[in-house]
Amino acid sequence: MDTPERLIRSTQELLWDRGYVGTSPKAIQQHADAGQGSMYHHFTGKADLALAAIQRSAGELRAEAEAALSGNGTAPERIEAYLSRERDVLRGCRIGRLAQDPDIIASPELRRPVHETFEWLQQRISRVIDEGRQRGELPPHLDPDATAATIAAAVQGGYVLARAAGSPEPFERAIDGVRALLKVD
Repeated sequence: MDTPERLIRSTQELLWDRGYVGTSPKAIQQHADAGQGSMYHHFTGKADLALAAIQRSAGELRAEAEAALSGNGTAPERIEAYLSRERDVLRGCRIGRLAQDPDIIASPELRRPVHETFEWLQQRISRVIDEGRQRGELPPHLDPDATAATIAAAVQGGYVLARAAGSPEPFERAIDGVRALLKVD
């Protein structure tokens, strides 16, 4: 792995665990086993590197969600694939944790990929729900946009509840609630 890649990967991990303030240039360099000169050769500073890391995390989350939501099966099966995909529940969502970081949210440039990722996710889930309604796989009364927002909120809220409890059980209950809401009679 080359130096820019190590720096981006290290920043992704540190942002996930420590947030923006806790992710110092020195911590990034140590984690990436890279010198200060290397870091500033490839990136203009911490914010530039953080943006690259956030964009990478956003792209990875989108790819994982897309793989589940565009797979084979009915709309409910594809939503189930998204809901049940492998997650590190107690670490939380790489992107969702950033949405709670005041320094990320205060920066329009750093907030943008976070917002765009959640917007994309809700639109993608909404399209799957709409397909399911049109095919009779989901109830016709479901509002695709509102239901997609509910699914995204339940997943993100489930992470928060699980972290607060120190157990994945609240996340699992939130996901079970979504499953019950989407159940076709």
